[in-house]
Amino acid sequence: MNFFRHRPLGLLAPALLIAAAGCSTTDDSAAVAVPRPDAKTAGVCRDLHRVLPQKLDGRGRNDPEPRSAYTAGWGNPAIILRCGVVRPPKMVDPKVAEGGDPDAVAGGVNGVDWLMEKQKDGTWRFTTAGRTAYVQVSLVDGMSAQDEGTSVLTELAAPVRKAIPEGIASMR
Repeated sequence: MNFFRHRPLGLLAPALLIAAAGCSTTDDSAAVAVPRPDAKTAGVCRDLHRVLPQKLDGRGRNDPEPRSAYTAGWGNPAIILRCGVVRPPKMVDPKVAEGGDPDAVAGGVNGVDWLMEKQKDGTWRFTTAGRTAYVQVSLVDGMSAQDEGTSVLTELAAPVRKAIPEGIASMR
């Protein structure tokens, strides 16, 4: 059962964001893996790329290498956005739906549902749910999910809503 289709999600509670104090590491010199979406997903990802902000949480645009319409970055080291990623396995994990997985938390920010996942290195990443493409955001190591994380997801909500329609993404 896909819990994102059957469970109403509210705003990410500040307490949940406090639990996600760690963030994903992104080195400004590191290459970012470019997603390889199918043709339908590629179109909405290109639409998203066109409406992404030039500044995010006060950080200027700094797209990673290799340059792609499926990736974007802000700051140095950069907050990284990747569009057209594969569905995270925890997105349909029943433990997540029941609130029994401390490494994955579901919630919504300004009309966009997100899955927060704790990575093996202790950092966190966010992946959209309930959209026709999966969009993944990795924060810079050391950024507070409570402060910067909330701001980043809030600022990205309007572009995601505008470019990525609600629906079910490819199951790949």
